[in-house]
Amino acid sequence: MTDYLYDAARRLIAFDTVSAHSDIAAIEYLAAELRARKFSTAIQPAELGGVAQANLVAWAGPARGDGLIISGHVDTVPFEGQPGWTRGALALEVAGDRIYGRGTTDMKGFIAQCLEAMREFDLGRLARPLVFVFTASEEVGCLGAEKVGPALRRILGETPVPRMAWIGEPTSWAVSHAHKSIVLFDIAVRGRGGHSGAPAAGVNAIAVMGRVIAAIGAIQEERRANPRPEFRAIFPDAPYDVLNFGTIAGGIALNMIAEECVLRISYRSLPDADPLELYREAARRVRALDLHDFASRTAEAVIELRPPMVVPPLNSPRATPLERALFEATGANDSGGVLFGTDGGWFAQSGIVSLICGPGEMDQAHQPNECIRRDYFERGPGIVRRVIETMCCRA
Repeated sequence: MTDYLYDAARRLIAFDTVSAHSDIAAIEYLAAELRARKFSTAIQPAELGGVAQANLVAWAGPARGDGLIISGHVDTVPFEGQPGWTRGALALEVAGDRIYGRGTTDMKGFIAQCLEAMREFDLGRLARPLVFVFTASEEVGCLGAEKVGPALRRILGETPVPRMAWIGEPTSWAVSHAHKSIVLFDIAVRGRGGHSGAPAAGVNAIAVMGRVIAAIGAIQEERRANPRPEFRAIFPDAPYDVLNFGTIAGGIALNMIAEECVLRISYRSLPDADPLELYREAARRVRALDLHDFASRTAEAVIELRPPMVVPPLNSPRATPLERALFEATGANDSGGVLFGTDGGWFAQSGIVSLICGPGEMDQAHQPNECIRRDYFERGPGIVRRVIETMCCRA
């Protein structure tokens, strides 16, 4: 294994690409590396979540149909203030059979493997297009993919957009073809403030939010009690829609009636469902609530369901050429579902069929002291080359 693989991973991990920060420096590094290997490149700037970000598209090969997109996201989840870190988050560290650093698993390790795979690859062997798409802001709603997917036709010009994409998210080299949609939204309760010694004169927003939580929690109970048999094989842990109360904030002092309370909710629906079905059901149940608090019947709170953010689901067809190529390269022999969302949901909106397969380990993603197995890491460039040869080099 070359030193370049480790150097590429080290350089990528050193870029602080937490989604709240810009990824432009990392994208420019990737573009320079691929241009040096004779790829055409285009950097797509975008302001995402109020931050200057960029996606990278790099391509090579003849302007023919089919071919392959290989994709990964450059951003990472935060590490500052996350309990449990005993190593430098932005410094690659090799210890025993593990490689540590933020992004080793999710998913800068895979991107480094792609660079290594191309280091001495003869692009003249390509019979069909090879396209790398490296995206921004995946961890906060796949915002980069939403932007770049519809633009690929324009960016690639005469080169047809490949119909299949390989996304190297952490699966321990298993192959997956499906994930649930993700919907994020806030509920705000506005009450009437005042002194806690006179609760009947106000409306406590926290108390009313308790009713909201109970009503929406009942939806989760109902879905859990009615699993979908046809999804047991793909999502064995949860063959139903799942919901999470993420954060809650309300009130400013113990001796004051809480005037506002905001709850942040996420849910994940099965791939065949309308992603907004649960949002509409939550709205219906909230509208039916008693909006008085427990101290008075004289005034009601006001509830606002804020607009949702949606990451589309993925449910790619089976037995595609890419599935066969991944099986051959990794040794996997079946495909299932993953519990996280990916850029593939947005790619599907542009007619691109995506599969998920990467070297990282799901139980290490977003964790302190994030790491990847050295053997998974070092075998990766060979897997990438083999898939490219199958999809792009065979006549």
